[in-house]
Amino acid sequence: MQKKLEQLRNDALKAIASASGEEQLQGIRVRLLGRKGELTALMKGLGALSPEERPSIGQLVNSVRDNIESTLEAALNAELERVKCERLQSEKIDVTLPGRNAQVGTKHPVSLVVEEVCEIFAGLGFSVAEGPEIEHDWYNFEALNFPPEHPARDMQDTFFVENDLLLRTHTSPVQIRTMLKQKPPVRIIAPGTVYRCDSDATHSPMFHQIEGLMVDKGVSFGDLKGILTVFTNQLFGQNTGVRLRPSFFPFTEPSAEVDIACVICGGKGCRVCKNSGWLEILGAGMVDPEVYRHVNYDPEDISGFAFGMGIERIAMLKYGINDMRLLFENDVRFLRQF
Repeated sequence: MQKKLEQLRNDALKAIASASGEEQLQGIRVRLLGRKGELTALMKGLGALSPEERPSIGQLVNSVRDNIESTLEAALNAELERVKCERLQSEKIDVTLPGRNAQVGTKHPVSLVVEEVCEIFAGLGFSVAEGPEIEHDWYNFEALNFPPEHPARDMQDTFFVENDLLLRTHTSPVQIRTMLKQKPPVRIIAPGTVYRCDSDATHSPMFHQIEGLMVDKGVSFGDLKGILTVFTNQLFGQNTGVRLRPSFFPFTEPSAEVDIACVICGGKGCRVCKNSGWLEILGAGMVDPEVYRHVNYDPEDISGFAFGMGIERIAMLKYGINDMRLLFENDVRFLRQF
């Protein structure tokens, strides 16, 4: 038994000395000192020794175990220190290098315009309303006086999903949904994403609109012009000229296109405004009585107006952007300007 213990000690010390890495050292610990280890197996044989041999052999077992454990512990500590030194050497930081500025993100120009427009109309007593982007044909067209086969539907190239479901072509369905839930007075704006089959320098298949609706007793076309004049003056400057031109929309009558004095040339005439001195920014008009009938409003008792604008177009005019596609390409050089 004594010879086996001494041989085990010598073999263990040699194995520890030649081991490379923490994994091998832990393997030696398990092989020698584990529940089924070699030293544990020898200790189980103490019961077969004579009473005279047990004390001396027991002391030797303890000595061998302590010797192996202390040697293993020292080897493991040395290995961990070696690994730490290598890591510190490979991951060291040169504190003399100049610092790196953290890039701070900014809001997208479309988001900036949406927030500013909503803030202006909030000051005029309008609240924000929202609706689904996948819309039913009835809300998107029929309730807005676009009956089936009506030629005015060709004004908006539509993405159809299935049956009567489509990607909304404007945020006007939010007006219908709001009037179905709420009796007059109604004063809302509806910002959101809309979709049409169109793509070039001034059009995108996905873009953003803000539409507004005001319905109450005695609302007139003069109120419409007053509200939009205040809005454009706050958005583009107090001296911005505003004019309304007759137009056509199926859900308003009378209807008008709203122009502002060109923000590039100040109304003098330039390439951007095609030398007219004016730029179109939105469409508007008095709500058609037929729309009221779809939402159970009495057109003899109330009146109101609606308007709608493309946010990308407003952003292009406000920030002097000449290509709408820049707003969706996420070029960091472009976005940093805002």
